[in-house]
Amino acid sequence: MITLVSPCAVGAEPVLANELSLLGFTPTERATGRVVYTAGVENGDASAVRASELAAAYRANLRLRTADRVYLRVVSCPCTDFDSLFEAVRAFPWKDWFRKDVRVVVDKVRTHKSRLSSERAVQGVVHKAIYASLGAAWHMENLPQTGETATVRVYLEKDVLSVMLDLSGMPLHRRGYRTAGGEAPIRETLAAVLLQLCLWKRKTPLHDPFCGSGTIPIEATLFAHNIAPGLGRTFALEALSPYLGESGRRLVEAERAAAAADIRTDCLVRVTGSDIDAGILVSARGNAERACSIAGKALSLVGRTESIARPDFIEASFDSLEAPYPEGLILANPPYGERLGDADSASALYASMAGLRTAFPGWDMGFITSHEGFEEAFGSPASRKKDLKSGNLETRFYLYGKGATHGNSR
Repeated sequence: MITLVSPCAVGAEPVLANELSLLGFTPTERATGRVVYTAGVENGDASAVRASELAAAYRANLRLRTADRVYLRVVSCPCTDFDSLFEAVRAFPWKDWFRKDVRVVVDKVRTHKSRLSSERAVQGVVHKAIYASLGAAWHMENLPQTGETATVRVYLEKDVLSVMLDLSGMPLHRRGYRTAGGEAPIRETLAAVLLQLCLWKRKTPLHDPFCGSGTIPIEATLFAHNIAPGLGRTFALEALSPYLGESGRRLVEAERAAAAADIRTDCLVRVTGSDIDAGILVSARGNAERACSIAGKALSLVGRTESIARPDFIEASFDSLEAPYPEGLILANPPYGERLGDADSASALYASMAGLRTAFPGWDMGFITSHEGFEEAFGSPASRKKDLKSGNLETRFYLYGKGATHGNSR
């Protein structure tokens, strides 16, 4: 079996671990902002085991909604000095993964409570060891310094070394459907985390009254129809040696076909969004159209002719809305001081948002913001709160209402 590592928003580790389990992976460790898990089968002949590992690595990239990336952990061992660091990295068979024309970059090093504390020095030794391994294997003195890039990341925590090969390339929130993000959009992966924190069911109506470029409604639509979020893009692993050639192409095609076959079109989905900015709604509709078209193309490749209903977007102020159903979920990323306007304007907005509780009396509500005074301004304490950090922005998610009555099922 192989060991994979996926970073996520800080605070979302339990959500990601649960998603991994539902997809058939085995979470083995949680750390701040990441989850470690195993993939592939343990038994069988070597070629079958290898094929299962490669397929699982691709599947993780293709299907994970709440992970930021997927890394393959290639080295894991105690490490207290530069000699042991060099030898541990050089011993891995890097030639099995890289073509001769690939430039290897050690893009990030993090050290914590370790005797090797200089991140720059660790980065240099790891890079030198990788090139020493490749040079010896290929009988080359000079290796590429330009060209297509393969990326490696290093963690040293309490004198334990982890070296990881990036299998994703672009971050996984780059789904492939967005061409215009609008002002201060929420990351797609974080929107997926919020849906899981709400325990949202596909049959429950969902509305985003500050939808902007449509991220939350689009991610809800993808989740509701079981559309793999990576169907609209490629991944870095597709350029690695094990995925090249006929067998690699068949493996990728099989995983994509399986994901297409799992798309649900027979379910009731009522997902909508609204915003006062008519211009940004053009982007929202375009993003939704591309997301659903990606799913439609995937369906056609497996001989299916169904289409995915696009989420509906309307131009409206949040204070003019009325509940179209007795129950549902309001989920939003409203403007706040650090993103838009100032803190006082955000407080005034949140105070006026209290009217949503009257307009949507039977609905649960979830809001994410970095504004510390949200509950006071909104005029009500949240049923549940969750701190989340995505990128450099520290936020808190406030959930109002029944919450758990939505259940875990989809």
